[in-house]
Amino acid sequence: MPREQFRLPDLGEGLPDAEIVRWLVAVGEPVTINQPIVEVETAKALVEVPSPLTGVLIVRHAEPGDTVEVGRPLITVDTDATAAADLGPATRPDHGTDHGTDSPADGRTPVLVGYGPRASAGPSHTRPRQRTDENGQNRQQERNKPDGPAIRPDHAERRSQPGVLAKPPVRKLARDLGIDLWRIAGTGPHGTISRADVEAARLPAREEPASRVRRIPVTGVRRATAAAMVTSAYTAPQVTEFVSVDVTEMMAARDRIAALPEFTGVKVTALLFVAQALLTAVQRHPMINSSWAEAVGDAPAQILIHEDVNLGIAVASPRGLVVPNIPRAQGMGLVALGHALHELTTAARAGKITPDSLRGGSITITNIGVFGIDIGTPILNPPEAAILALGAIRPTPWIHNGELAVRTVAQLALTFDHRIVDGELGARVLADVGAMLADPAVALAWS
Repeated sequence: MPREQFRLPDLGEGLPDAEIVRWLVAVGEPVTINQPIVEVETAKALVEVPSPLTGVLIVRHAEPGDTVEVGRPLITVDTDATAAADLGPATRPDHGTDHGTDSPADGRTPVLVGYGPRASAGPSHTRPRQRTDENGQNRQQERNKPDGPAIRPDHAERRSQPGVLAKPPVRKLARDLGIDLWRIAGTGPHGTISRADVEAARLPAREEPASRVRRIPVTGVRRATAAAMVTSAYTAPQVTEFVSVDVTEMMAARDRIAALPEFTGVKVTALLFVAQALLTAVQRHPMINSSWAEAVGDAPAQILIHEDVNLGIAVASPRGLVVPNIPRAQGMGLVALGHALHELTTAARAGKITPDSLRGGSITITNIGVFGIDIGTPILNPPEAAILALGAIRPTPWIHNGELAVRTVAQLALTFDHRIVDGELGARVLADVGAMLADPAVALAWS
């Protein structure tokens, strides 16, 4: 039986691993080249991984919830197309054991079109299934004692490992009961946690007041976002400036534009006009579209002014905050920009964003007004130099033509890296954006 193994490729920017979310092909089913076989979550996005092989899937080397490192086996395929009828029931092997022939004979990790090679090819392995104590003795016997405690005394040490071994129904049971899987010693094969293990842990858990806390593992997109925000807060000195803008005329123009046939199928929102205004402001003040590069060796730190405006849009997706971007947005007219925004936000909210769209952003917009929030102080999306927040747009008492009137008013906030952007430049950019939102004629004249 000719067997070939497909190993997890680098899914973008040298990410070290991915969590199995859902298999799209069962053992015994045929697969073809470029057919999606598994859905995985990386630190960047939810991704469908296509097969580079044609044949019959005979082994899946991981289950939903498992974390697999780049370069480790995902599937083994029988590449003899005539073998499909002869396949019997297949058994999933140990995750840490290789079966079949290693993929490519020269030892290289497979690379799929659209993903790119891994930056380094150090030793890789899936999560450990067993651990030994300092005397070298296996702990499995202790785990299998019928009267032994269900709660591990060394759970803090276990948290340093990539994850726990438990199937999705068991994970759901633990969540429903408020049980921390990290603290349970699994009695199944290779330390797998079973339903019985969770049930056995209920009594000790009830005796601990802290067990009423629901714990959410920080993984995938949420983990990457948290790390990026900490880096942003402790690396760049950030300043935020605010402005209130009378956008009554802009909102009237929006209603007229939304009725045009060119915008059929696209929800025309204030965000479109804010994006166009920011792109024009970048054209007038290129330094705002930049990033900071730290000193390397004898080379001094540098400010990188980006010629292309890869416009990032912060979106609340099912898996956390993501910031996909519209590449080279500076060359788009209002119609093209409107369609690009619509496609990007729709994909992000559906959890279908691709890793490519999350790379290379140069400046970001976040729309917190959709949640009814007046305004806030956005934090930079590193390594970008600026982020613009759009707050709520509300009817507000306003002095218009020397008289008090009710006008439609928007709140804007611009946060910038003070190493690159000084207060004057930040103020000019924000004032320009405000002027274009207040008067569509100004936006037309400057664009």
